[in-house]
Amino acid sequence: MNARPDIAVPQAVPTSNPECTALLVPGQGSQTAEMAEVVAAERPDLLNLARGELGVDPFETLDEGTRFAQPAIYCASLAYWERAGRPEHAMVAGHSLGELGALAIAGSLGEEDGLHLALLRGRLMEAAGEASPGSMMAVLGGGDRQVYAIAERYELAVANDNAPGQVVLSGPIPALKIAKRELRDAGIKALRLPVSGAFHSAAMAAAGRRLRDALAEVEFRRAGALVYSSTTAEPFRDPRAELAAALTAPVRWRQTIARMHSDGARAFVEVGPGDVLTGLVRRTLEDVESYSLATQEALHA
Repeated sequence: MNARPDIAVPQAVPTSNPECTALLVPGQGSQTAEMAEVVAAERPDLLNLARGELGVDPFETLDEGTRFAQPAIYCASLAYWERAGRPEHAMVAGHSLGELGALAIAGSLGEEDGLHLALLRGRLMEAAGEASPGSMMAVLGGGDRQVYAIAERYELAVANDNAPGQVVLSGPIPALKIAKRELRDAGIKALRLPVSGAFHSAAMAAAGRRLRDALAEVEFRRAGALVYSSTTAEPFRDPRAELAAALTAPVRWRQTIARMHSDGARAFVEVGPGDVLTGLVRRTLEDVESYSLATQEALHA
């Protein structure tokens, strides 16, 4: 999860060398009003599968829970990639849920398998949130040491390290409220996120165990590009173990982007709905291209 940064949008899509292009796949919180139409046009097969398992259209029930939001965003990410002509790339990474889309885009995970995992992941995380109530809070500004110290003082997890000056804390709501007051007293902006659980914290342990059991039955193949885990900030080595562990581990997005840059990425292309990850790249790196396919489509509509 992350808060949307203010970013400037380029007026044309840069021409990038696939050998130094990295695709980025967003996670929960990136939904847009336009994405349902894109999915219906580009990936009706995935939409029908999601409808069949959920019993409803996930795009019509996005605000009703994580179990709807996660499969909807997964479908939308693959649909935007399809609409763009499946652009070539050397690397790909996904933010949290986006890891499933990243593995599917790279050919390591079957696209339908990825959707089934997104459906299961969403249900498990929502159930874990109901069993152990909590939430998340974006912290915008402040030094890392100061913010991490406040998180430790109130036994909150640093769920996302998204970019310089943007982290997300996760934990029980009473502790988040106290931490929010202290952060604001220190002149640091803190914003509660509209989520139903303390994601990327120990509160998701039961969900992680059940997801690990399901992943044991899923086939993974050799990827056609380097796929980076957003929790280890390194290329995936054991997707089954790393996807399950990601439910309780922090998203190290700043470090993931930096690692991809050090491995040669010079253009970062966001392939899902919205442009949140584009903004995070621009906050983290200076000497790169970064743009969102969805935003470019809107500019040229």
